[in-house]
Amino acid sequence: MTGNTPKPQPVPQPESDRYWEGLKNEEIWLQRSVTTGKFQFYPRSHAVEDPDGSREIEWVRASGAAELFTFAIAHIAPHPGFAGDVPYVTALVKLDEDVIVPTNIVGVDPEPENLQIGMRLKPVFEHHEGGQTLLMFTPA
Repeated sequence: MTGNTPKPQPVPQPESDRYWEGLKNEEIWLQRSVTTGKFQFYPRSHAVEDPDGSREIEWVRASGAAELFTFAIAHIAPHPGFAGDVPYVTALVKLDEDVIVPTNIVGVDPEPENLQIGMRLKPVFEHHEGGQTLLMFTPA
């Protein structure tokens, strides 16, 4: 494996375009059910939990404040494009809006003693030339 292989990039879809455009502007936009007020992630064409059946959604700018829900430290690259990054922290992060987002934790040595479930996090936006902006987090 070499570090010269490009990393796979997310593929935007109509349901997620607002999310990806927001990240390019260093903003996190989430969908929320108009009926219940419940946020959802990943983006969809409709609200997944909507008892009245309208399933209408709206986009709301999220605060970005979050906590570490769980993590793993990758020592073996899952794809040749990540070979130069190992070890790195992959994680599930719970936003204050009560959705869980898959991401990476950056700005900290990838050692278990540097990470604690429940630790507060803030967003970091990784811009890729000609590609997507990725949402990552770092300790707050």
